Amino acid sequence: MKNTIYALGFFDGVHLGHQALLEACRKLADQHGCSAGVVTFAAHPDTLVKGNTPRLINSPKDREQLLRNKGQMEILVTLPFDFAMRTMPWEKFLDMLRNHYDAAGFVCGEDFRFGHRGSGTADALREYCNRENLPCTVVPDQILDGVRISSTYIRTQLEDGHMATAVKFLGHPHVLSGTVVHGQALGRKLGFPTANLLLPDGLAIPKFGVYACSCLIDGKRYPAVTNLGTRPTVQGSGITVEAWILDYSGNLYDREIMLEFHYFLRPEQKFPTLEDLKQEIFRNAEETRDYLHRLFTA
Repeated sequence: MKNTIYALGFFDGVHLGHQALLEACRKLADQHGCSAGVVTFAAHPDTLVKGNTPRLINSPKDREQLLRNKGQMEILVTLPFDFAMRTMPWEKFLDMLRNHYDAAGFVCGEDFRFGHRGSGTADALREYCNRENLPCTVVPDQILDGVRISSTYIRTQLEDGHMATAVKFLGHPHVLSGTVVHGQALGRKLGFPTANLLLPDGLAIPKFGVYACSCLIDGKRYPAVTNLGTRPTVQGSGITVEAWILDYSGNLYDREIMLEFHYFLRPEQKFPTLEDLKQEIFRNAEETRDYLHRLFTA
């Protein structure tokens, strides 16, 4: 098996900072004739280390797809973050990757911590690799508009409704994939049939409202005006994600789709009548078309 240079981290969002790290990994792998890979974890380390889990930007499935597609990683290793992993000495962790996953070098960010009580640092990793004659790159923090790019900052932008800023710092649209489920079919009766997705537990919830999105179906991209929220006009219950996929006709129930969130159009609101709701959704659809046309023809 070909040896692999691994980028180390959790990679929530696979944002521009992560992408700089993945690019450094590919470059180092090319220099040494190795594969480029990533080591991540099935659960966020804070779950065991701090006793709480931050709401995540992506589901594990979406994170893996972003790592493979945006990061162009050939190999993806997802390790459990359990008690054994939490208490493993940092050197033993690196030895394990070498012995079981053909690790031949490492890349990490300058703030990366690993091993028991976070005793493994970027400096410790660099010293280990020097001692073992392994290639190593430590990537500095990435700054955009004077702000350190981080998953924490991007989560805040999503939750506050600043989708365009979140997308800028991600370096790609905010994505949500899932299986289309049955809803109330009210949109169909009003002239805008929607594909409904369940919002996975544990994710950062973008501000309730209507978004200009793209929808990927069988590799083709369609404009989609998407409502995320509780549907106050129709006394909805629970949080729903409802996408009116423009220019598409067909049965999507039980099929997998991916939504790409680009821009926050307006907050969710309660309309006096269903006709008022209908007219606003049609207006939002035109806004979505215009926004995506400018985005993809710029």
